[in-house]
Amino acid sequence: MRSLDDLLRQGVSGRRVLLRADLNVPLDGTTITDDGRIRAVLPTVRALREAGASVVVVSHLGRPKGAPDPRYSLAPVAARLGELLGVPVAFATDTVGDSARATVAGLSTSDVAVLENLRFNVGETSKDAAVRGAFAAQLAAFADVYVDDAFGAVHRRHASVYDVAALLPCYAGGLVQRELEVLGRLTGSPQRPYVVVLGGSKVSDKLAVIAALAPRVDTLLIGGGMCFTFLAALGHGVGDSLLEQDMVATCRELLDTHAGTIKLPVDVVVADAVTADAQTRTVEVAAIPAGWKGLDIGPGTVTAFAADLAGARTVFWNGPMGVFELAPFAAGTRGVAEAIMKVDGFTVVGGGDSAAAVRALGLPEDAFGHISTGGGASLEYLEGKELPGVQALSTSEPTAPSILEPPAPSTSDGVG
Repeated sequence: MRSLDDLLRQGVSGRRVLLRADLNVPLDGTTITDDGRIRAVLPTVRALREAGASVVVVSHLGRPKGAPDPRYSLAPVAARLGELLGVPVAFATDTVGDSARATVAGLSTSDVAVLENLRFNVGETSKDAAVRGAFAAQLAAFADVYVDDAFGAVHRRHASVYDVAALLPCYAGGLVQRELEVLGRLTGSPQRPYVVVLGGSKVSDKLAVIAALAPRVDTLLIGGGMCFTFLAALGHGVGDSLLEQDMVATCRELLDTHAGTIKLPVDVVVADAVTADAQTRTVEVAAIPAGWKGLDIGPGTVTAFAADLAGARTVFWNGPMGVFELAPFAAGTRGVAEAIMKVDGFTVVGGGDSAAAVRALGLPEDAFGHISTGGGASLEYLEGKELPGVQALSTSEPTAPSILEPPAPSTSDGVG
């Protein structure tokens, strides 16, 4: 796999670089509530600018349905990127249409532009290889070189992640390289004891990674909304807590197979509503009252989980322990995070909501060995799945290209 350093050694002055970034940040209207993913790609953008390249940044945001949707515009992201870089960043109001072509054509040495949300174009996520390939060709025509620094998207077989890499000389950005190195340490010969902490809402989202990791780790701690399906598998009533009834039997099998490795909460914080001013109680897991919702692990569980983490040499954490966005249900996530911070070993926060929780709770990011930008990609890697974006960077040889005259859009997103 060719790296960003390889590209910089070759020289990129006067060349256009198509940079696939992961700028999928949370928005409250047009306000960015966590700019961590924008900050994560800054070193790559700066390195390319300093080397004299003009940088065309592309990304997705949210899940629009292949058509423009103002709720998911990257305009606020482009503005924030400009603020962080300290330079103007041009913004194209479409992906491959008139605005994109004019914006790219107007770039000079070390200029930066952001194109509109890739998922506004049906070609980005199409399962039809021809449609996806046509969109990839339009994107590739904007540049001489492709750099993928969007680890959070490498598990997607999307045009900007997979197909473009076959059309341009392609390189892995520093962020992608770092993520792969970290995950390689977790799947190679991690120092033991190796403890994994999994949370989040649905056990169905984590089932494959639980099955893959349970035989390979020393302890697997389960919290968050997903724990209630496991508790139900033990015969406990869970009130109105999140429950995936069709997963109960599978959870029972996992508990039977990996008894002693998988550990569940001993107490939980329950409430009569998912609000900041709800009535709350802390109860043992066998005493969740009917009509109440479990929304966080309890203090006894935090103590128990912290004891398991205390002697660990390797820790992977993915998923909050409760609804950390609301103060009454943040203590579990904070307590577990603080226990991980104290570990004398290699600690990895597996992206997504876990990374957001670290920042939202005001915890020092440098207290963890690594904070991933790609929750889903991290989990699929740990499951042993092949990641299409990584495969493309490892095997692709360019077959296309010219930046001189981008083709007229054949899968236009209809804006600009």
